[in-house]
Amino acid sequence: MWLGAALVAMTLLMAQVAHAQAERPDTFADLVDQVGDAVVNITTTSIVAARQDGPQGIQPMLPPGSPFEEFFNDFMNRNGPGGQVPRRSQALGSGFVISEDGFIVTNNHVIEGADEISVEFRSGEMLQAELIGTDPNTDIALLKVDPAAPLTSVSFGDSDALRVGDWVMAMGNPLGQGFSVSVGVVSARGRELSGAYDDFIQTDAAINRGNSGGPLFNLEGEVIGVNTAILSPNGGSIGIGFSMASAVVSDVVNQLQQFGETRRGWLGVRIQDVSQDIADGLSLDEARGALVTDVPEGPARDAGVEVGDVILSFDGQDIEDTRELVRVVAAAPVGETVEMDVLRAGAMETLSVTLGRRETADATAGQPDPVKPASVDLLGLRLGPLGAEARAELQARGLNGVVIEAVDPNSDAASKGLQAGDIVTELAQMPISTPQEFEQIVTEARDAGQKSILLLIRRGGDPRFVALSLLE
Repeated sequence: MWLGAALVAMTLLMAQVAHAQAERPDTFADLVDQVGDAVVNITTTSIVAARQDGPQGIQPMLPPGSPFEEFFNDFMNRNGPGGQVPRRSQALGSGFVISEDGFIVTNNHVIEGADEISVEFRSGEMLQAELIGTDPNTDIALLKVDPAAPLTSVSFGDSDALRVGDWVMAMGNPLGQGFSVSVGVVSARGRELSGAYDDFIQTDAAINRGNSGGPLFNLEGEVIGVNTAILSPNGGSIGIGFSMASAVVSDVVNQLQQFGETRRGWLGVRIQDVSQDIADGLSLDEARGALVTDVPEGPARDAGVEVGDVILSFDGQDIEDTRELVRVVAAAPVGETVEMDVLRAGAMETLSVTLGRRETADATAGQPDPVKPASVDLLGLRLGPLGAEARAELQARGLNGVVIEAVDPNSDAASKGLQAGDIVTELAQMPISTPQEFEQIVTEARDAGQKSILLLIRRGGDPRFVALSLLE
């Protein structure tokens, strides 16, 4: 009996090992042969204008009649106006072909400011490229060449299906050395660098200068990322590279192909993540969704969205945090009407919103001017009226609310980062205009047995929700 069980266990173990070996290729050469001809080197040329203040930016001080004056003027004339002729500057990068008729994807920073763009194929053939469109927000650019014959192309894969530890292969033109391959694994997913639409794949596959704009492949030969940046103290690869995920890139490329520009959906709200404290204050079962802190003129206001709403789903997709909402809204078509589930005052509501276009949005906000009476001390805060003098000093024209005049350094409010000068515009998702209203709402919340209460504050014009403990 024991022997039979041991044999079964050994058989299962051998099967698992065989499966793992089957997923890890002995060589990547077949994959290189499959997709290599779709990867290109990109050379850009731009004209750097002549300096108008002499060489090195220095204007020589020569007295009239100096024996060096004629020599200097001859030198300046030979080198053009201002002492320098315009010169041509070159930059190198990578890219990949996504269609037989010659559409090519690369990074925006590879071609930015270029007067000429040359594309070199693995065969050595050179073609001039036309710039179709760019998206600086995701650092993506789309080029077009006119080939004499259909080109080898590659397609985008599903970056959302990637797992940390999956094999990936980077191709490109590192340090101008020409076609090159490096292999590694997915080190992390969902990395942010600096943009609102960032969704970077981190990899230890070697990526260097010149790899920018090149593809990151999965083992099926699909592009699951565009190599964009590295983290390095010395400018070379140390095994921390970043590729913009294909889930982002493919939508951008489709819009650039269709319109020559991006047309992102625009909801028109300011939002923040829901912390656990805020979730408790809202009686939300878990910290998720996007909390609305401001609703200026725009699609959201037209749809009835209110400050304090928690957006929990958008067009049928659950929203975990603000990053996810920004991405799914941006990917939605301009002018489309979608349903959005929000939590408002403890109850779920479904709103229909018709999206605007992010690139042309110009939101403004304004509120009426109120009148206020005397200060109160509560929750570690000294709260005063927002009079004309305080409104002018805090640049809070048009705001209703109360101003925090002082914060007890040993209070929960201090630990949450509240400061003198912050303006409280809402309490428990209700607008307030006097310190006495603040006191009344706190008293009612304590009488109802609440453990925390939600404040909407503004600092320097930026709104933010904070949950404060009501426990004595």
